Amino acid sequence: MDNILQSWAPRVLSILRIITGLLFLQYGFAKLLKWPPVPMFEKVQLFSLYGAAGTLELIGGILLILGLFTRPVAFIVCGEMAFAYFLGHAGRNFFPIINGGNLAIEFCFVFLYLTFAGAGPLSLDAALLRKK
Repeated sequence: MDNILQSWAPRVLSILRIITGLLFLQYGFAKLLKWPPVPMFEKVQLFSLYGAAGTLELIGGILLILGLFTRPVAFIVCGEMAFAYFLGHAGRNFFPIINGGNLAIEFCFVFLYLTFAGAGPLSLDAALLRKK
């Protein structure tokens, strides 16, 4: 059983990257493109803190889904999520379940992992490396 699970680990890394990228991308869409409409993001302007976050989420989400420049993109959005947690959540309460910061922490650490693990075999990063 361990051998089977071990052989699937690189592919599951790619799946983790793709699904996390899709989940992250929805925030960029909601903040910048207003789709789907989310009441708390309806007044976000491009040249604001939320607009900058939305830009990182939109571009970063697309690049992560494709697996292109995965390590530097994951590093940047990991920092964005750490910043979002401490700026928007930590001051409300010490406990993430109360301050609403669970998702920011989760994204932060998945992106930190992707910074070190890379994109996996199902990615443009891997395809470009195979061409060399």
